[in-house]
Amino acid sequence: MYFSVRRVRGPAWDAARGMREQGNWAGHAAFMDGLAAEGFIVLGGPVGPGDKEFLFENYSESEEVLRARLAADPWSESDLLEIAHIEPWTILLDSRRP
Repeated sequence: MYFSVRRVRGPAWDAARGMREQGNWAGHAAFMDGLAAEGFIVLGGPVGPGDKEFLFENYSESEEVLRARLAADPWSESDLLEIAHIEPWTILLDSRRP
């Protein structure tokens, strides 16, 4: 099942620093790269100006599993990112598929 996930800056986000300058960038990047490598995150990244929101297309068996997996992100654990919204997503068009 696909989900659309919006994550936003949490209370620990330092607005004076860029995304890659936030605390534990390396840990967060490695965690997210791992989720992408296993196909859990299909697409993802900042949306709009200023790295204030992040949009992800995830493949998960349920919203509960999705929330649990994202809770293990070092940036979730340190309050740098929070989940703003999760919605099931029915994909009807996908040019990446043969």
